[in-house]
Amino acid sequence: MSDQKTKDIVKFELTRYLESKGHRKTPERYAILDKIYSMNEHFDVDSLYDEMAQSEYRVSRATVYNTIDLLIDAGLVRKHQFGSNPAQYEKSYNMANHHHLICTKCGKVKEVKDMELLQSLANKKFSRFTTSYYTLYVYGVCNRCAQAEKRKSLKK
Repeated sequence: MSDQKTKDIVKFELTRYLESKGHRKTPERYAILDKIYSMNEHFDVDSLYDEMAQSEYRVSRATVYNTIDLLIDAGLVRKHQFGSNPAQYEKSYNMANHHHLICTKCGKVKEVKDMELLQSLANKKFSRFTTSYYTLYVYGVCNRCAQAEKRKSLKK
């Protein structure tokens, strides 16, 4: 599906959500949604605020926070908490399930798709529970940090 088609669909979904909740349909909310769906990586609220500050829609930090909460509730954005780092977000519409590898040394997050694990989880049935989506966090040490630690120990 094209990026523009996805943006049109999520805009429609946001409109439907805002109308159902009795919220105002402001241009700032749609601009924030558009900016998020133009990004291809995880982001935090501060980086999104910075991106918005450089666009034609200058919005307050409070507007960004409030809109993120609305977009999470609407199912258009997912929130992640990777260790003690600030919360990270990613677009969620039409996104395939994937896993996150989180380095406990540097905090770097890498997305991976393990087809065997994806298939196993897709086939998993839970008693009296219907799965909508899932996320899996795998914590460890990335190769770069492991190599740095190894070099450091060799110098001693």
